[in-house]
Amino acid sequence: MTITESGSAQFIQVRNPADDTVVGRVPVDTSETVAAKVRALRRAQSQWEAIGAKGRKRWLSRLQDWVLDNAESINDVVQSETGKSRVDASFEPMVTVDLLNYWSRKAPKFLADRRSRAHGPLGMAKRLETFYRPYPVVGVITPWNFPFLAPTFDVIPALAAGAAVLLKPSEVTPLAAIELARGWAEIGAPPVLEVATGYGETGAALVDSVDYVQFTGSTATGRSVAQQCAGRLIPYSLELGGKDPAIVLADADLDRAANGIAWGGLFNAGQVCISIERVYVEEPVYDEFVAKLARNVAELRVGQDTREAKFDVGALATTAQREIVQRHVDEAVAAGATALVGGAPTGVGTFFEPTILTGVDQSMSCIREETFGPTLPVVRVRDEQEAIALANDSRYGLSATVWTRDKGRGRRIARQLDAGAVNINDAFSNVFNFVLPMGGWKESGIGARWGGQSGILKYCRQQAITTPRIPTQERELIWYPYAPSKVRFALGVIRAAAAKGRRRLGVGPRRVANDAP
Repeated sequence: MTITESGSAQFIQVRNPADDTVVGRVPVDTSETVAAKVRALRRAQSQWEAIGAKGRKRWLSRLQDWVLDNAESINDVVQSETGKSRVDASFEPMVTVDLLNYWSRKAPKFLADRRSRAHGPLGMAKRLETFYRPYPVVGVITPWNFPFLAPTFDVIPALAAGAAVLLKPSEVTPLAAIELARGWAEIGAPPVLEVATGYGETGAALVDSVDYVQFTGSTATGRSVAQQCAGRLIPYSLELGGKDPAIVLADADLDRAANGIAWGGLFNAGQVCISIERVYVEEPVYDEFVAKLARNVAELRVGQDTREAKFDVGALATTAQREIVQRHVDEAVAAGATALVGGAPTGVGTFFEPTILTGVDQSMSCIREETFGPTLPVVRVRDEQEAIALANDSRYGLSATVWTRDKGRGRRIARQLDAGAVNINDAFSNVFNFVLPMGGWKESGIGARWGGQSGILKYCRQQAITTPRIPTQERELIWYPYAPSKVRFALGVIRAAAAKGRRRLGVGPRRVANDAP
Protein backbone atom coordinates (compact mmCIF):
# COMPACT_ATOMS: atom_id res chain seq x y z
CA MET A 1 0.00 0.00 0.00
CA THR A 2 1.56 3.25 -1.15
CA ILE A 3 0.43 6.80 -1.87
CA THR A 4 0.78 8.12 -5.40
CA GLU A 5 -0.13 11.49 -6.84
CA SER A 6 -1.85 12.32 -10.12
CA GLY A 7 -2.03 16.05 -10.65
CA SER A 8 -3.38 17.43 -7.39
CA ALA A 9 -5.19 14.19 -6.45
CA GLN A 10 -3.80 11.46 -4.20
CA PHE A 11 -4.31 7.76 -4.71
CA ILE A 12 -3.66 4.61 -2.70
CA GLN A 13 -1.90 1.79 -4.50
CA VAL A 14 -3.33 -1.53 -3.32
CA ARG A 15 -0.86 -4.42 -3.17
CA ASN A 16 -1.24 -8.16 -2.80
CA PRO A 17 0.60 -9.00 0.44
CA ALA A 18 1.43 -12.48 -0.83
CA ASP A 19 3.76 -11.21 -3.55
CA ASP A 20 3.71 -7.38 -3.25
CA THR A 21 2.25 -6.89 -6.73
CA VAL A 22 0.11 -3.79 -7.35
CA VAL A 23 -3.49 -4.91 -7.90
CA GLY A 24 -5.35 -1.60 -8.01
CA ARG A 25 -5.58 1.96 -6.85
CA VAL A 26 -8.27 4.10 -5.24
CA PRO A 27 -8.55 7.82 -4.50
CA VAL A 28 -7.99 9.39 -1.11
CA ASP A 29 -11.33 11.11 -0.47
CA THR A 30 -11.06 14.49 1.20
CA SER A 31 -13.43 15.76 3.88
CA GLU A 32 -15.14 17.86 1.21
CA THR A 33 -15.67 14.79 -0.96
CA VAL A 34 -17.08 12.85 1.97
CA ALA A 35 -19.45 15.68 2.87
CA ALA A 36 -20.66 15.86 -0.74
CA LYS A 37 -21.31 12.12 -0.80
CA VAL A 38 -23.32 12.34 2.41
CA ARG A 39 -25.41 15.20 1.00
CA ALA A 40 -26.22 13.11 -2.08
CA LEU A 41 -27.15 10.14 0.09
CA ARG A 42 -29.47 12.31 2.17
CA ARG A 43 -31.29 13.44 -0.96
CA ALA A 44 -31.85 9.85 -2.07
CA GLN A 45 -32.69 8.39 1.32
CA SER A 46 -36.22 9.72 1.73
CA GLN A 47 -37.42 7.87 -1.36
CA TRP A 48 -35.61 4.73 -0.26
CA GLU A 49 -37.41 4.89 3.09
CA ALA A 50 -40.72 5.62 1.40
CA ILE A 51 -40.80 2.39 -0.66
CA GLY A 52 -41.04 0.42 2.59
CA ALA A 53 -39.44 -2.79 3.73
CA LYS A 54 -41.12 -4.86 1.03
CA GLY A 55 -39.98 -2.49 -1.69
CA ARG A 56 -36.42 -2.61 -0.35
CA LYS A 57 -36.62 -6.42 -0.21
CA ARG A 58 -36.87 -6.51 -4.00
CA TRP A 59 -33.60 -4.61 -4.38
CA LEU A 60 -31.80 -6.69 -1.77
CA SER A 61 -32.97 -9.84 -3.54
CA ARG A 62 -31.54 -8.52 -6.80
CA LEU A 63 -28.25 -7.83 -5.08
CA GLN A 64 -28.29 -11.39 -3.75
CA ASP A 65 -28.60 -12.67 -7.33
CA TRP A 66 -25.74 -10.40 -8.42
CA VAL A 67 -23.47 -11.71 -5.68
CA LEU A 68 -24.23 -15.30 -6.64
CA ASP A 69 -23.61 -14.58 -10.31
CA ASN A 70 -20.33 -12.82 -9.56
CA ALA A 71 -19.03 -14.95 -6.68
CA GLU A 72 -15.90 -16.15 -8.49
CA SER A 73 -14.84 -12.65 -9.56
CA ILE A 74 -15.50 -11.40 -6.00
CA ASN A 75 -13.22 -14.16 -4.72
CA ASP A 76 -10.56 -13.01 -7.19
CA VAL A 77 -10.72 -9.47 -5.88
CA VAL A 78 -10.64 -10.57 -2.23
CA GLN A 79 -7.61 -12.77 -2.86
CA SER A 80 -5.84 -10.06 -4.82
CA GLU A 81 -5.84 -7.58 -1.94
CA THR A 82 -5.56 -9.96 1.04
CA GLY A 83 -3.47 -12.93 -0.14
CA LYS A 84 -5.86 -15.29 1.65
CA SER A 85 -6.49 -18.84 0.52
CA ARG A 86 -9.17 -19.52 -2.09
CA VAL A 87 -11.32 -21.43 0.38
CA ASP A 88 -11.11 -18.63 2.97
CA ALA A 89 -12.02 -16.08 0.29
CA SER A 90 -14.97 -18.15 -0.90
CA PHE A 91 -16.77 -17.75 2.43
CA GLU A 92 -17.23 -14.02 1.87
CA PRO A 93 -19.76 -13.92 -0.99
CA MET A 94 -21.63 -17.00 0.27
CA VAL A 95 -22.19 -15.66 3.78
CA THR A 96 -23.20 -12.36 2.18
CA VAL A 97 -25.87 -14.23 0.22
CA ASP A 98 -27.14 -15.70 3.49
CA LEU A 99 -27.19 -12.24 5.09
CA LEU A 100 -29.15 -10.80 2.16
CA ASN A 101 -31.63 -13.63 2.37
CA TYR A 102 -32.13 -13.21 6.12
CA TRP A 103 -32.51 -9.44 6.30
CA SER A 104 -34.62 -9.08 3.15
CA ARG A 105 -37.08 -11.73 4.41
CA LYS A 106 -37.22 -10.59 8.02
CA ALA A 107 -37.14 -6.79 7.63
CA PRO A 108 -40.88 -6.33 6.90
CA LYS A 109 -41.79 -8.15 10.11
CA PHE A 110 -39.03 -6.60 12.23
CA LEU A 111 -39.89 -3.05 11.12
CA ALA A 112 -43.67 -3.38 11.42
CA ASP A 113 -45.46 -0.76 13.50
CA ARG A 114 -45.98 -1.97 17.04
CA ARG A 115 -49.15 -1.45 19.06
CA SER A 116 -48.95 -1.62 22.83
CA ARG A 117 -51.52 -2.13 25.55
CA ALA A 118 -51.83 0.54 28.21
CA HIS A 119 -50.40 -0.37 31.60
CA GLY A 120 -53.05 1.64 33.49
CA PRO A 121 -56.55 3.07 33.09
CA LEU A 122 -55.52 6.56 31.97
CA GLY A 123 -53.76 5.11 28.94
CA MET A 124 -56.72 2.98 27.90
CA ALA A 125 -58.33 5.95 26.23
CA LYS A 126 -55.41 6.15 23.78
CA ARG A 127 -54.15 4.11 20.87
CA LEU A 128 -50.47 3.54 21.69
CA GLU A 129 -48.08 2.89 18.81
CA THR A 130 -44.36 2.75 18.13
CA PHE A 131 -43.00 3.47 14.67
CA TYR A 132 -39.46 2.86 13.44
CA ARG A 133 -37.78 5.52 11.32
CA PRO A 134 -34.25 4.90 10.02
CA TYR A 135 -31.33 7.18 10.68
CA PRO A 136 -31.02 8.98 7.35
CA VAL A 137 -27.33 8.20 6.70
CA VAL A 138 -25.44 5.40 8.43
CA GLY A 139 -21.65 5.40 8.28
CA VAL A 140 -19.97 1.97 8.25
CA ILE A 141 -16.22 1.71 8.84
CA THR A 142 -14.74 -1.75 8.27
CA PRO A 143 -11.35 -3.49 8.72
CA TRP A 144 -9.15 -5.36 6.25
CA ASN A 145 -9.61 -8.97 7.31
CA PHE A 146 -12.86 -9.64 5.40
CA PRO A 147 -13.00 -6.89 2.78
CA PHE A 148 -16.22 -8.01 1.10
CA LEU A 149 -18.04 -9.76 3.95
CA ALA A 150 -17.31 -7.35 6.81
CA PRO A 151 -19.04 -4.42 5.05
CA THR A 152 -22.12 -6.51 4.35
CA PHE A 153 -22.44 -7.41 8.04
CA ASP A 154 -23.71 -3.88 8.63
CA VAL A 155 -24.49 -2.36 5.24
CA ILE A 156 -27.26 -4.88 4.54
CA PRO A 157 -29.34 -4.43 7.72
CA ALA A 158 -28.88 -0.65 7.52
CA LEU A 159 -30.17 -0.62 3.93
CA ALA A 160 -33.00 -2.97 4.89
CA ALA A 161 -33.96 -0.53 7.66
CA GLY A 162 -34.34 2.25 5.09
CA ALA A 163 -31.11 4.15 5.76
CA ALA A 164 -28.65 5.30 3.15
CA VAL A 165 -25.11 4.04 3.77
CA LEU A 166 -21.66 5.52 3.37
CA LEU A 167 -19.07 2.74 3.58
CA LYS A 168 -15.45 3.47 4.47
CA PRO A 169 -13.32 0.33 3.96
CA SER A 170 -9.78 -0.13 5.22
CA GLU A 171 -7.17 1.59 3.09
CA VAL A 172 -5.40 -1.79 2.96
CA THR A 173 -8.28 -3.60 1.24
CA PRO A 174 -10.67 -1.15 -0.46
CA LEU A 175 -11.24 -3.03 -3.73
CA ALA A 176 -13.83 -5.54 -2.51
CA ALA A 177 -15.96 -2.75 -1.03
CA ILE A 178 -15.89 -1.03 -4.40
CA GLU A 179 -17.09 -4.31 -5.93
CA LEU A 180 -20.06 -4.29 -3.55
CA ALA A 181 -20.97 -0.75 -4.61
CA ARG A 182 -20.50 -1.73 -8.26
CA GLY A 183 -22.98 -4.55 -7.82
CA TRP A 184 -25.49 -2.20 -6.23
CA ALA A 185 -25.16 0.17 -9.18
CA GLU A 186 -25.29 -2.59 -11.80
CA ILE A 187 -28.66 -3.86 -10.60
CA GLY A 188 -29.99 -0.32 -11.00
CA ALA A 189 -30.73 0.17 -7.30
CA PRO A 190 -31.46 3.64 -5.88
CA PRO A 191 -28.28 5.63 -5.13
CA VAL A 192 -28.28 5.00 -1.37
CA LEU A 193 -24.96 3.13 -1.10
CA GLU A 194 -21.66 4.95 -1.57
CA VAL A 195 -18.02 4.19 -0.77
CA ALA A 196 -15.44 6.62 0.61
CA THR A 197 -11.82 5.49 0.32
CA GLY A 198 -8.82 6.86 2.15
CA TYR A 199 -7.03 6.85 5.48
CA GLY A 200 -8.03 7.84 8.99
CA GLU A 201 -8.84 11.40 7.96
CA THR A 202 -11.46 10.08 5.55
CA GLY A 203 -13.00 8.00 8.34
CA ALA A 204 -13.03 11.01 10.65
CA ALA A 205 -14.80 13.04 7.95
CA LEU A 206 -17.42 10.31 7.71
CA VAL A 207 -18.05 10.42 11.46
CA ASP A 208 -18.41 14.21 11.19
CA SER A 209 -21.17 13.90 8.58
CA VAL A 210 -23.38 10.85 9.17
CA ASP A 211 -26.19 10.19 11.66
CA TYR A 212 -25.06 6.81 13.03
CA VAL A 213 -21.68 5.08 13.04
CA GLN A 214 -20.95 1.36 13.00
CA PHE A 215 -17.22 0.83 13.49
CA THR A 216 -15.28 -2.42 13.42
CA GLY A 217 -11.57 -2.29 14.18
CA SER A 218 -9.01 -1.76 16.90
CA THR A 219 -9.86 -0.71 20.44
CA ALA A 220 -7.64 2.37 20.19
CA THR A 221 -9.36 3.66 17.05
CA GLY A 222 -12.75 2.70 18.47
CA ARG A 223 -12.15 4.99 21.44
CA SER A 224 -11.44 7.89 19.09
CA VAL A 225 -14.59 7.16 17.09
CA ALA A 226 -16.66 7.02 20.30
CA GLN A 227 -15.29 10.36 21.49
CA GLN A 228 -16.00 11.97 18.13
CA CYS A 229 -19.55 10.59 18.07
CA ALA A 230 -20.13 11.77 21.65
CA GLY A 231 -19.06 15.25 20.65
CA ARG A 232 -21.77 15.27 17.99
CA LEU A 233 -24.34 13.43 20.16
CA ILE A 234 -24.88 10.75 17.53
CA PRO A 235 -25.30 7.04 18.32
CA TYR A 236 -22.66 4.46 17.50
CA SER A 237 -21.83 0.78 17.83
CA LEU A 238 -18.31 -0.60 18.12
CA GLU A 239 -16.92 -4.08 17.54
CA LEU A 240 -13.32 -3.95 18.71
CA GLY A 241 -10.43 -6.23 19.61
CA GLY A 242 -10.55 -9.75 20.94
CA LYS A 243 -8.36 -12.27 22.70
CA ASP A 244 -10.72 -15.19 22.69
CA PRO A 245 -10.04 -18.12 25.04
CA ALA A 246 -10.77 -21.80 24.53
CA ILE A 247 -11.25 -24.07 27.54
CA VAL A 248 -10.57 -27.77 26.98
CA LEU A 249 -11.91 -29.89 29.84
CA ALA A 250 -10.69 -33.35 30.75
CA ASP A 251 -13.95 -34.92 29.56
CA ALA A 252 -13.78 -33.32 26.11
CA ASP A 253 -13.73 -35.17 22.81
CA LEU A 254 -10.07 -34.34 22.24
CA ASP A 255 -10.09 -35.11 18.53
CA ARG A 256 -12.96 -32.69 17.93
CA ALA A 257 -11.38 -30.10 20.22
CA ALA A 258 -8.02 -30.32 18.43
CA ASN A 259 -9.68 -30.05 15.03
CA GLY A 260 -12.02 -27.22 16.04
CA ILE A 261 -9.36 -25.18 17.82
CA ALA A 262 -6.92 -25.52 14.91
CA TRP A 263 -9.55 -24.16 12.55
CA GLY A 264 -10.97 -21.61 15.00
CA GLY A 265 -7.52 -20.23 15.70
CA LEU A 266 -5.96 -20.32 12.24
CA PHE A 267 -8.83 -19.67 9.81
CA ASN A 268 -7.96 -16.68 7.63
CA ALA A 269 -4.41 -16.92 9.04
CA GLY A 270 -5.83 -16.09 12.48
CA GLN A 271 -7.07 -12.70 11.25
CA VAL A 272 -10.58 -12.95 12.68
CA CYS A 273 -11.91 -10.84 15.52
CA ILE A 274 -13.21 -14.01 17.17
CA SER A 275 -10.15 -16.17 16.47
CA ILE A 276 -9.16 -18.49 19.30
CA GLU A 277 -6.01 -16.84 20.65
CA ARG A 278 -5.59 -18.58 24.03
CA VAL A 279 -6.11 -22.25 24.91
CA TYR A 280 -6.49 -23.47 28.50
CA VAL A 281 -6.34 -27.25 28.91
CA GLU A 282 -7.03 -29.27 32.07
CA GLU A 283 -3.90 -31.03 33.28
CA PRO A 284 -5.03 -34.69 32.91
CA VAL A 285 -5.44 -34.34 29.11
CA TYR A 286 -2.93 -31.57 28.39
CA ASP A 287 -0.19 -33.71 26.82
CA GLU A 288 -2.60 -35.76 24.72
CA PHE A 289 -4.44 -32.68 23.49
CA VAL A 290 -1.24 -30.81 22.61
CA ALA A 291 0.03 -33.81 20.63
CA LYS A 292 -3.20 -33.97 18.61
CA LEU A 293 -3.23 -30.21 18.02
CA ALA A 294 0.42 -30.26 16.93
CA ARG A 295 -0.26 -32.96 14.36
CA ASN A 296 -3.17 -30.99 12.93
CA VAL A 297 -1.28 -27.73 12.69
CA ALA A 298 1.89 -29.30 11.27
CA GLU A 299 -0.13 -30.66 8.34
CA LEU A 300 -1.48 -27.27 7.25
CA ARG A 301 -0.41 -26.04 3.84
CA VAL A 302 0.75 -22.43 3.68
CA GLY A 303 1.06 -20.52 0.42
CA GLN A 304 -0.41 -18.34 -2.29
CA ASP A 305 -3.51 -19.73 -3.97
CA THR A 306 -4.83 -19.03 -7.42
CA ARG A 307 -8.40 -19.99 -8.34
CA GLU A 308 -7.31 -23.53 -7.66
CA ALA A 309 -7.45 -24.18 -3.92
CA LYS A 310 -4.16 -25.77 -2.90
CA PHE A 311 -3.44 -24.14 0.46
CA ASP A 312 -5.10 -23.92 3.86
CA VAL A 313 -3.48 -20.78 5.29
CA GLY A 314 -2.82 -17.63 3.31
CA ALA A 315 -0.85 -14.45 3.88
CA LEU A 316 -1.20 -11.85 6.59
CA ALA A 317 -2.75 -8.64 5.30
CA THR A 318 0.18 -6.34 6.07
CA THR A 319 3.85 -6.41 6.93
CA ALA A 320 3.01 -4.61 10.17
CA GLN A 321 0.68 -7.45 11.16
CA ARG A 322 3.36 -10.04 10.45
CA GLU A 323 5.74 -8.08 12.68
CA ILE A 324 3.23 -8.15 15.56
CA VAL A 325 2.93 -11.92 15.23
CA GLN A 326 6.73 -12.27 15.12
CA ARG A 327 7.12 -10.08 18.20
CA HIS A 328 4.62 -12.10 20.22
CA VAL A 329 6.33 -15.36 19.30
CA ASP A 330 9.84 -14.02 19.93
CA GLU A 331 8.90 -12.51 23.30
CA ALA A 332 7.26 -15.73 24.41
CA VAL A 333 10.27 -17.86 23.42
CA ALA A 334 12.65 -15.42 25.09
CA ALA A 335 10.61 -15.75 28.30
CA GLY A 336 10.81 -19.55 28.28
CA ALA A 337 8.03 -20.72 25.95
CA THR A 338 8.55 -23.26 23.18
CA ALA A 339 7.45 -22.95 19.56
CA LEU A 340 6.32 -26.56 19.29
CA VAL A 341 5.19 -26.03 15.68
CA GLY A 342 6.15 -23.15 13.39
CA GLY A 343 7.33 -19.93 14.93
CA ALA A 344 8.74 -17.96 11.99
CA PRO A 345 7.86 -16.18 8.74
CA THR A 346 8.12 -18.38 5.66
CA GLY A 347 10.41 -15.87 3.96
CA VAL A 348 7.86 -15.13 1.23
CA GLY A 349 5.53 -12.12 1.29
CA THR A 350 3.77 -11.76 4.63
CA PHE A 351 3.24 -15.48 5.23
CA PHE A 352 3.86 -16.76 8.75
CA GLU A 353 4.04 -20.38 9.80
CA PRO A 354 1.03 -21.63 11.81
CA THR A 355 2.46 -21.74 15.32
CA ILE A 356 1.79 -23.58 18.57
CA LEU A 357 3.36 -22.12 21.69
CA THR A 358 3.67 -24.18 24.87
CA GLY A 359 5.11 -23.25 28.23
CA VAL A 360 3.43 -19.86 28.07
CA ASP A 361 2.04 -17.97 31.05
CA GLN A 362 -0.49 -15.24 31.61
CA SER A 363 2.10 -12.45 31.66
CA MET A 364 3.29 -12.91 28.07
CA SER A 365 2.27 -10.62 25.23
CA CYS A 366 0.94 -13.61 23.27
CA ILE A 367 -1.66 -13.96 26.05
CA ARG A 368 -2.24 -10.32 27.02
CA GLU A 369 -2.31 -8.59 23.62
CA GLU A 370 -4.40 -9.25 20.52
CA THR A 371 -2.19 -11.12 18.04
CA PHE A 372 -4.49 -11.38 15.02
CA GLY A 373 -2.28 -14.00 13.43
CA PRO A 374 -1.71 -17.77 13.11
CA THR A 375 -0.60 -18.56 16.66
CA LEU A 376 -2.09 -20.82 19.34
CA PRO A 377 -0.59 -20.41 22.84
CA VAL A 378 -1.57 -23.39 25.01
CA VAL A 379 -1.65 -23.21 28.82
CA ARG A 380 -1.87 -26.12 31.29
CA VAL A 381 -4.44 -25.55 34.10
CA ARG A 382 -5.32 -27.52 37.24
CA ASP A 383 -9.08 -27.51 36.87
CA GLU A 384 -12.05 -25.69 35.39
CA GLN A 385 -11.99 -22.95 38.03
CA GLU A 386 -8.43 -21.96 37.10
CA ALA A 387 -9.40 -22.10 33.43
CA ILE A 388 -12.34 -19.77 34.02
CA ALA A 389 -10.23 -17.35 36.07
CA LEU A 390 -7.49 -17.18 33.43
CA ALA A 391 -9.97 -16.91 30.57
CA ASN A 392 -11.58 -13.91 32.30
CA ASP A 393 -8.20 -12.35 33.06
CA SER A 394 -8.21 -10.14 29.98
CA ARG A 395 -9.25 -6.64 29.02
CA TYR A 396 -11.13 -8.18 26.09
CA GLY A 397 -14.40 -10.09 26.07
CA LEU A 398 -15.59 -10.82 22.55
CA SER A 399 -16.20 -14.57 22.48
CA ALA A 400 -14.97 -17.88 23.89
CA THR A 401 -15.29 -21.63 23.41
CA VAL A 402 -15.74 -24.50 25.86
CA TRP A 403 -14.97 -28.10 24.92
CA THR A 404 -16.63 -30.85 26.98
CA ARG A 405 -18.82 -33.92 26.49
CA ASP A 406 -21.10 -32.66 29.27
CA LYS A 407 -23.30 -30.00 27.64
CA GLY A 408 -24.79 -28.94 30.96
CA ARG A 409 -21.32 -28.39 32.38
CA GLY A 410 -20.39 -26.46 29.26
CA ARG A 411 -23.37 -24.14 29.61
CA ARG A 412 -22.66 -23.63 33.31
CA ILE A 413 -19.08 -22.63 32.55
CA ALA A 414 -20.17 -20.48 29.61
CA ARG A 415 -22.37 -18.41 31.92
CA GLN A 416 -19.31 -17.61 34.05
CA LEU A 417 -17.20 -16.30 31.18
CA ASP A 418 -16.89 -12.58 30.50
CA ALA A 419 -17.62 -12.75 26.80
CA GLY A 420 -20.37 -11.62 24.47
CA ALA A 421 -20.70 -15.09 22.96
CA VAL A 422 -19.65 -18.59 23.99
CA ASN A 423 -19.66 -21.59 21.65
CA ILE A 424 -19.73 -25.05 23.20
CA ASN A 425 -17.80 -27.69 21.23
CA ASP A 426 -17.58 -25.39 18.23
CA ALA A 427 -15.91 -22.23 16.92
CA PHE A 428 -17.55 -19.26 15.17
CA SER A 429 -20.99 -20.90 15.22
CA ASN A 430 -22.65 -17.81 16.71
CA VAL A 431 -21.53 -15.76 13.69
CA PHE A 432 -23.60 -17.89 11.32
CA ASN A 433 -26.76 -17.47 13.39
CA PHE A 434 -28.07 -13.97 12.82
CA VAL A 435 -30.80 -14.36 15.42
CA LEU A 436 -28.07 -14.07 18.06
CA PRO A 437 -26.39 -10.79 19.03
CA MET A 438 -22.71 -10.40 18.20
CA GLY A 439 -21.21 -7.93 20.61
CA GLY A 440 -18.20 -7.58 22.85
CA TRP A 441 -17.83 -6.96 26.55
CA LYS A 442 -15.15 -4.88 28.29
CA GLU A 443 -12.75 -3.39 25.71
CA SER A 444 -14.16 -5.54 22.92
CA GLY A 445 -16.88 -3.09 22.08
CA ILE A 446 -20.15 -1.34 22.75
CA GLY A 447 -23.45 -2.51 21.34
CA ALA A 448 -23.95 -5.48 19.07
CA ARG A 449 -24.76 -6.40 15.52
CA TRP A 450 -27.48 -8.88 14.52
CA GLY A 451 -29.58 -10.42 17.30
CA GLY A 452 -32.69 -10.80 15.16
CA GLN A 453 -34.98 -7.77 15.32
CA SER A 454 -32.54 -5.71 17.39
CA GLY A 455 -29.96 -6.01 14.61
CA ILE A 456 -32.08 -3.90 12.28
CA LEU A 457 -33.79 -1.67 14.85
CA LYS A 458 -30.37 -0.38 15.94
CA TYR A 459 -30.40 1.62 12.70
CA CYS A 460 -33.80 3.12 13.52
CA ARG A 461 -35.15 5.85 15.75
CA GLN A 462 -38.22 4.87 17.75
CA GLN A 463 -41.17 7.21 17.47
CA ALA A 464 -44.07 6.98 19.92
CA ILE A 465 -47.51 8.20 18.78
CA THR A 466 -50.68 8.38 20.89
CA THR A 467 -54.10 8.82 19.31
CA PRO A 468 -57.43 9.27 21.15
CA ARG A 469 -59.65 6.20 20.99
CA ILE A 470 -62.78 7.91 22.32
CA PRO A 471 -64.34 11.33 21.61
CA THR A 472 -62.29 14.08 23.22
CA GLN A 473 -63.52 16.83 25.52
CA GLU A 474 -62.68 20.49 25.50
CA ARG A 475 -60.38 20.05 28.48
CA GLU A 476 -58.72 17.04 30.16
CA LEU A 477 -59.17 16.47 33.90
CA ILE A 478 -55.65 17.61 34.76
CA TRP A 479 -55.42 20.58 32.39
CA TYR A 480 -55.50 24.23 33.49
CA PRO A 481 -57.27 25.74 35.26
CA TYR A 482 -56.94 23.12 37.99
CA ALA A 483 -60.18 21.92 39.50
CA PRO A 484 -59.21 20.16 42.76
CA SER A 485 -62.07 17.66 42.57
CA LYS A 486 -61.15 16.60 39.04
CA VAL A 487 -57.45 16.34 39.88
CA ARG A 488 -58.28 14.27 42.99
CA PHE A 489 -60.35 11.97 40.81
CA ALA A 490 -57.56 11.54 38.24
CA LEU A 491 -54.93 10.89 40.90
CA GLY A 492 -57.28 8.50 42.65
CA VAL A 493 -57.60 6.48 39.47
CA ILE A 494 -53.80 6.25 39.23
CA ARG A 495 -53.58 5.23 42.91
CA ALA A 496 -56.26 2.60 42.53
CA ALA A 497 -54.47 1.02 39.56
CA ALA A 498 -50.89 1.26 40.83
CA ALA A 499 -51.00 0.82 44.63
CA LYS A 500 -51.56 -2.38 46.60
CA GLY A 501 -53.94 -3.41 49.37
CA ARG A 502 -55.48 -0.72 51.58
CA ARG A 503 -53.27 1.96 50.04
CA ARG A 504 -55.31 1.72 46.83
CA LEU A 505 -58.15 3.41 48.69
CA GLY A 506 -55.95 6.03 50.30
CA VAL A 507 -55.91 4.20 53.64
CA GLY A 508 -52.58 3.97 55.44
CA PRO A 509 -51.10 0.74 56.77
CA ARG A 510 -52.38 -0.73 60.01
CA ARG A 511 -50.16 -0.03 62.99
CA VAL A 512 -48.50 -3.09 64.42
CA ALA A 513 -46.90 -3.54 67.84
CA ASN A 514 -43.32 -3.06 66.76
CA ASP A 515 -43.98 0.10 64.73
CA ALA A 516 -41.85 3.05 65.69
CA PRO A 517 -43.74 5.63 67.81
